[in-house]
Amino acid sequence: MNRLATVVLFLVLNFALQFENALAASTYNLPSTSLQDGPTLLAGQASNLTALNAFGISPVSIAVDGTYYVVLQAGQISFRAALDTGSADFWLTSTECTNSTCMSVPRYPLTYDSPTFVSINNNETTFTVDYADGTGASGFVARETVEVANVTVANQAFGVVTDSNITLVSEVSGILGLGFSRQSEISASAAGATPFFATLAQQGILDYPIFGLSLTRNATGTFALGAIDVSVVQNVSQVVWNEVVPFSPVGTQTNTSGYFYWAIRMSSFAVNGTRYTPQPTYPGPSDNSSIALLDVGTPGLYGPYQDVTRLYSSFPSSRLVDESGQWAIPCDSSATISFSFGDGTTFVLEPTDYIIGPAEGNPDLCLSWPQAAPPSADGVDWLLVFPCSYGIDDQEPPMIGLYPCNNASAPVQPFSVVESSLSVTIATTLPNFVLSTPTYTTPSYAFNTSVPAVYGEIVQSELATSTYSPLMGTLAVNATALPQVTGAYTLFVTNANGAVVTSTSHISQPSVTLGVPPGWSGAASRSLYGIPFMDYFDRSLHPDTEHYTFFITFSTCHLNPNFIRCSSCT
Repeated sequence: MNRLATVVLFLVLNFALQFENALAASTYNLPSTSLQDGPTLLAGQASNLTALNAFGISPVSIAVDGTYYVVLQAGQISFRAALDTGSADFWLTSTECTNSTCMSVPRYPLTYDSPTFVSINNNETTFTVDYADGTGASGFVARETVEVANVTVANQAFGVVTDSNITLVSEVSGILGLGFSRQSEISASAAGATPFFATLAQQGILDYPIFGLSLTRNATGTFALGAIDVSVVQNVSQVVWNEVVPFSPVGTQTNTSGYFYWAIRMSSFAVNGTRYTPQPTYPGPSDNSSIALLDVGTPGLYGPYQDVTRLYSSFPSSRLVDESGQWAIPCDSSATISFSFGDGTTFVLEPTDYIIGPAEGNPDLCLSWPQAAPPSADGVDWLLVFPCSYGIDDQEPPMIGLYPCNNASAPVQPFSVVESSLSVTIATTLPNFVLSTPTYTTPSYAFNTSVPAVYGEIVQSELATSTYSPLMGTLAVNATALPQVTGAYTLFVTNANGAVVTSTSHISQPSVTLGVPPGWSGAASRSLYGIPFMDYFDRSLHPDTEHYTFFITFSTCHLNPNFIRCSSCT
């Protein structure tokens, strides 16, 4: 399935963030181009080698099912884990899971006595996670040293999966949930078992309690921890920050409101400038505001029928073609779709961003995003893909930062550009009759509204440690003080004739053996600063390595350069 093109997410545990009035009326485009996919020369992570706190950056790749994943280490064993901002639990399939869904991917080897594995309650503390598509996984809770993007946390609680019906592809072994603790089933099962990012923020491990995601459709993106990837966010001051919406407690879970989803208020949506005000499913509990969940774990865009039906009414000859809420539009549609949040800043989708592809039996009609969904009891109406930040106890609420990669005033893409992107035909024939819009019974609201959730409140004892100094004030953001890292690097090669060859690329996934402990047959070779040594140099580009001297330059905290020189490489 098609996704949005490059998007950038920042999740921070911070205080109220508002941009100055000069930015309030700005209009931006969501990017319609992806990061340049350069040669595989540096397949690792850049990290801060000197600071007391940590930050780092890791490549993000897309699996064949549209899942975005990173390579992480659990007990020095490498695994691919899908990123998910819509859930909060980190789990890996284990060798105790022997059904077909587990056997097809690398598994955490319980037969290996990892020196950093810590049992909880003799492995008898169980957990179960369920997802919106009806799939789920279960097992027991344990602790392990986990490293992501060169940021390491010891004794991180994680789920050791012993049973699952989740179809995993592209050697992805589990899910790294980046949500809040109240959403975590593992946190509810074991004392002190905070989710991965919450652990980093509450223990003060990161330079700043923020993470960023740059997601691309066809190339490698980046996942930055504790810093902003300035190879993507080239103007940090243009990040538009939005406060995360708090929710009332679920049942008797707690007696206070708190943060549950990476969700923000949506103020409007539009097609070719025709603007619509969203109609929330639960206008009372949400203060008559529509709530949009920023979820990188779900491929595509989804909205409620009452909004999606109006959106497609602006597309001539569009029609509902499936009971799942799928719409089709003429493939030569040239309209733009835009969404506005918070202060009204608008982000625009070009046709190549929302058109999925032509139907095989109806080549003039293309399936399109957004797809309509029945009402959800949690009050989340729209499901989108964008960026976020975490918040500081008593000082800053969580924030989601949206970064515009293109200017909205740019001309709409000509059909020739759209047509060239429609290389994937959807194997389906659309019905030859018009489907009626379904009606649904709205379920009861899932949250306990007797405990009100106040927009803009700062919930105590749920966010990052208050030892962090706030960078996001009530009137302005000190954006330039946010730690910075880059996913781009430059390689200078001097050949035997003295000629210098320069190339700039983005980091790519490391060449590691998945699921194999250190010292076992097939384990990955040693690395330099967390980067596999031979991944510094691409022999296919420069095979005569013994006659070359090469330098790799990449930037770390606040772009202080580090230079690494190797010679006589074999």
